Amino acid sequence: MSQYDCDLFVVGAGSGGVRAARMAAAQGLKVVVAEAAELGGTCVNLGCIPKKLLAYAARYRDEFSGAAGYGWSVAEPTLDWPTLRDAKQGEVRRLNGIYQRLLDEAGAEVIRGHARLAGPDVVAVGERRWRARNILLATGGQPWAPAVPGCEHLTVSDELFHLPELPRRLLVVGGGYIALEMASIFSGLGCSVEVVYRGELFLRGFDVELRQQLLAALERRGVKVSLNTELTGLEKKPDGALEVSLSGGEQRTVDLALAATGRRPRLAGLGTEALALAQTESGHLRVDRGFRTSQPGIFAVGDLIGGPELTPMALEEAMAVVHQLVTGEERAVEYSEIPTAVFSLPELATVGLTEEEARRQHGEVAVYTSHFTPLRHTLTGSGERTWMKLLVDPASDRVLGAHMLGEDAAEIIQGLAVALKAGATKASFDRTLGIHPTAAEEFVTMRQRTR
Repeated sequence: MSQYDCDLFVVGAGSGGVRAARMAAAQGLKVVVAEAAELGGTCVNLGCIPKKLLAYAARYRDEFSGAAGYGWSVAEPTLDWPTLRDAKQGEVRRLNGIYQRLLDEAGAEVIRGHARLAGPDVVAVGERRWRARNILLATGGQPWAPAVPGCEHLTVSDELFHLPELPRRLLVVGGGYIALEMASIFSGLGCSVEVVYRGELFLRGFDVELRQQLLAALERRGVKVSLNTELTGLEKKPDGALEVSLSGGEQRTVDLALAATGRRPRLAGLGTEALALAQTESGHLRVDRGFRTSQPGIFAVGDLIGGPELTPMALEEAMAVVHQLVTGEERAVEYSEIPTAVFSLPELATVGLTEEEARRQHGEVAVYTSHFTPLRHTLTGSGERTWMKLLVDPASDRVLGAHMLGEDAAEIIQGLAVALKAGATKASFDRTLGIHPTAAEEFVTMRQRTR
């Protein structure tokens, strides 16, 4: 008999963990997966899915407002937050059940409880222990809040999806995906929103011009953005309101303050310290190209390892681990030309290099842009604009990056990501007929920007 209870023990049933467990079990490996919370991890329960549902809800306000331009008479709309919140949660529960069924059908054993490493090849859940030939750590990340006076009154994104009532005044601290998405969503739901960010401009790492366009769009929508500003403290008033102190001595009175200041790997209670698993300076687990930690037989993927914190990347990494366990061959994961979106209002999406990266890597870069009012909004009077950008290497004519701010940006950039991955040139774009009238056709009719 084997000295092991399973071939693979997966700690964490989020996107990466479930994918690895399912695929490994389907290949005939004996798999156990442990999860203390709901199946599906952050993406299904506290991230991608509920966030996108709320973003859809926020867009309806624009739809109601714009309908008059098309001849519709619409009564003043009102939002019932508990109805939206509970409907969203019903969809999340449905997905939880699907994840359970997928794991069951694949033959993976699901253990509900907090798992910890009890040895180099031992995982414990409560009093029960398993000896595992291989262990995959996929516990994801968790939000953190700045340690300022009164920080116990801050709300983090995990709590935002279950609010008993909608805040009238919301302060969002941070400048990443979550901050801009939540600011947009709650503004769209009718809240008064201010974003406070300590840097020069939010969404660090994205194309600078794209970030500037989003800033202008948010301000047109009534979202106040305070840059070069830091949160210094909070005080809860007898009426439940929060008195928020900012750098420079400014103060705000709000109903809720959201700390969207980043996420950190979920390592607490995992037992990595006892095994002395190597970590990076940022506190993530250090892995090699095959996602092996410093302890033989223990792998890690997703938000634990400090790469792009995106669900599709966790899935790719998980599949690479399974491929290695089944075949013995290492399969590299590509981290170039990763498409991504920020579901702000308006939506933002991008693939490939930013203009700043393109100039550093290639020197001279041809820049193509388009800025226009979408046909739909010529009658709504909303003032919403769409902005697009292509970056091209003049030497090879290869398209290096594509960026967009506007309706359906994520859907359009997803298609362009295939073209960039295939090595498309600007000539390829120019030879492609546009679908008229659409916003997407602008990507194949752009003229080079002259400075």
